[in-house]
Amino acid sequence: MNKTKLEHGLFSVAGIAALSVILVAINFLASPLRLRTDLTKEKLHTLSPGTKTILAKLDTPVKVRFYSTQTRGNSPEEVFLKNYAKRVEDLLSEYRQSSRNIIIEKLDPQPDSDAEDSARLDGVEGEPLPSGETFYLGIAVSSLDEKALLPPLSPRNENLLEYELSRAIARVANPTKVVVGVMTQLPVFGQPGNPMMRQMGQGGGGTDPWAFVSTLKRDFEVRPVEMAVERIDEAIKVLLVVHPRDITPQAQFAIDQFVLRGGKLVAFLDPVSLVDQRNTGGNPMMGGGPPSASTLDLLLPTWGVKLDKSKVVADVNFVTRMMRQNRVEPTPTVLSVNAAGINATDAATAQIDSLLLPFAGAFTEETAAAASGNGLKRTALIKSTRDSAMVEGFLAQMSVAEAMKGFKPGGRELEIAVRLAGKFKTAFPDGKPQTAPAEPEKPGEKPKEKQPDGSLKESKTENAVVLIADADFLADQFSVQVQEFFGQRVIAPRGGNLPFVQNLVEQMAGDENLINARSRATLNRPFERVRQIEAQAEERFRSKIEDIEKNLQETQRELNELQRSKDPKQKFILSPEQQVALEKFRKQEAETKLELKKVRKELRAEIESLQNRIKWLNIAAMPLLVAFAGAAFFILKRKRTPTT
Repeated sequence: MNKTKLEHGLFSVAGIAALSVILVAINFLASPLRLRTDLTKEKLHTLSPGTKTILAKLDTPVKVRFYSTQTRGNSPEEVFLKNYAKRVEDLLSEYRQSSRNIIIEKLDPQPDSDAEDSARLDGVEGEPLPSGETFYLGIAVSSLDEKALLPPLSPRNENLLEYELSRAIARVANPTKVVVGVMTQLPVFGQPGNPMMRQMGQGGGGTDPWAFVSTLKRDFEVRPVEMAVERIDEAIKVLLVVHPRDITPQAQFAIDQFVLRGGKLVAFLDPVSLVDQRNTGGNPMMGGGPPSASTLDLLLPTWGVKLDKSKVVADVNFVTRMMRQNRVEPTPTVLSVNAAGINATDAATAQIDSLLLPFAGAFTEETAAAASGNGLKRTALIKSTRDSAMVEGFLAQMSVAEAMKGFKPGGRELEIAVRLAGKFKTAFPDGKPQTAPAEPEKPGEKPKEKQPDGSLKESKTENAVVLIADADFLADQFSVQVQEFFGQRVIAPRGGNLPFVQNLVEQMAGDENLINARSRATLNRPFERVRQIEAQAEERFRSKIEDIEKNLQETQRELNELQRSKDPKQKFILSPEQQVALEKFRKQEAETKLELKKVRKELRAEIESLQNRIKWLNIAAMPLLVAFAGAAFFILKRKRTPTT
């Protein structure tokens, strides 16, 4: 018996040892292989199709140098950065496995080392840690004589990492840049500082370029175009026209000829521009200046498009909550557009799921004949829902309540951004408009025949124009968030505003591969059901406000009539009729306030109830599922086990 037990023990030890050796051998042999399964809905840990296309086109080696300091400290900052550096390294491994032309070099820039000198030559700067050490974290990409440096790596911008890396690889592999022109009166290129004012202590530090311009400069050669231009430079392939207020006929003729000869146009028009208020004496959001509108009045009719310069879109499903007069106020005219209003089939918008559009207009058809006779295909890129309508733009920036008074959904979708495609015809059949009025003909003199000016009348090939009824969404306050990360200025996109502009320019420039790679930056999962409940409750709330205002106006009218009918000698004494009316008004006011308070309470209760149900479903559903599965497995196993 003892011998049998000993043999069983030896066999058990030998079996465990053999199994351990087998596991170690399998682990060693399988270590070069990277087999992973991405279970996230958006495939966050899988390279996008755009990135794979860029890597497949590489015909020369591209070297990626990853600088990461290998610290031995265990402070929260160091652990945080080391964990992020590990995720960056995992992504680089995916690139290396996807292309043989990608060479990854991992360098540890320790003090006074060759790796530290290499980091400085590549432009990667170290940042001091609380422990006193210098931490390097950056990526430089090079191919032949071309070199590109990624923006400062920050965990806050981790969703942009794949796009930034793919963009750098594409640019060093194809260094030729497309020329993009920007025509505008807005200070999108920044403003230089005034040294005299700085010396006098009056500021004058200047302003930085807008984020969309800085971003485009990394991929394209961006040139400013004067508003009074009479001809667009031949080198410009894509033209951005941003809020062309008071644009001249000559400049519109230049744009017309630019499109006819094959240039790509993206026009940002605006019925109410907050960033271009002529009166700077107040806050535009509080009604501090008159609205500044822009359009292309000579070109749009020829293209079969109309833009009302006095009205903006209000949509109860795209409400933005904004701070006004120290309280949060739902603003249906500042649109927080979600996937319901974005074209999911177009490459420029397929990966965008959120946009912030302040006081945007809408495009309608000029006439049925113009829409059908110009031969242009019209595609809506951004649109409102059917619970929307046009409201007065001036009132919208003054007061939400005034703009929404009497609001009724129109029952149709309003097009905020459209693409026109096809063969374009000129809007100037008589040629270039004159800068000065023609001299009147003398009596008896024969009318002079107009000489052909050589202007184009129709495009030879199909072209595309994109029209967007908002320009403010390009401004930094609506498109980006500026953050500080270890002393460096990090710009993070706010929703899809900035990626949308980049997508349009890249699509117009002929490079759509980066559009899919940028999808990591636009992931957004709004509680759409919660928004619908809020919109419905706010609709009821708005009707209550209108009822209050009607009661106030009616009571005021009655008081005015009583005031006119009373004795002039009793100027400051209320008559009995006035006292009754005033008491009636105060009673109505108190009752209405109580009713409004009840509506607010019901609204909060409805939203909180929904949020609690969603929260408990997310928290408890999986544990309960595991528990039920375990119990079922236990019962099934117990039934199958024979009893002794």
